Amino acid sequence: MIYQISVALIAVAFAVLVFFLIRTLKSAQGSLENVSQTLQEVQKTIDELSYEVKQTVRHANDITVDVQHKMKKIDPVMESVENLGEVLNEVTAAAKQVSTTLMAKFQTKRNNAEQTKHAESVHVNAPPATSTDRTLQSYEATYNGEAKGGNNWMKYVDVAANVWQRMRK
Repeated sequence: MIYQISVALIAVAFAVLVFFLIRTLKSAQGSLENVSQTLQEVQKTIDELSYEVKQTVRHANDITVDVQHKMKKIDPVMESVENLGEVLNEVTAAAKQVSTTLMAKFQTKRNNAEQTKHAESVHVNAPPATSTDRTLQSYEATYNGEAKGGNNWMKYVDVAANVWQRMRK
């Protein structure tokens, strides 16, 4: 009888195991159906997005071509701006040089007037020591050594610089 009870217990345990196994498999089957349905929806969404992404890429390519075309039209303007910048740099350098020369000239005149008042004038032919002295020497050589009717334009530059300085004050 023990064998019969053991076999009956094994049969009942097996039946309970099968029952729970069937419930688990049915749950898994329901989950797999949900996953399958979700994957179908995702595939549909991806197909729709793929079309939209392709359209966006086409529009981006069109915009890029348009921008490149417009950049080619702007290139001459940018070159002109660059050339204008170079010209302005040159004008600024020339104005700086002229103002330095004028200031040096006025300082030399003032120094010469003070030297004649305070001491005897001794003329020494030494090379100029500073850049200001060299500028003054070249300025004096230009103005004192010019031929009649030669470099009159420098006088006009001096007059214009004086007028400009007075207007600024």
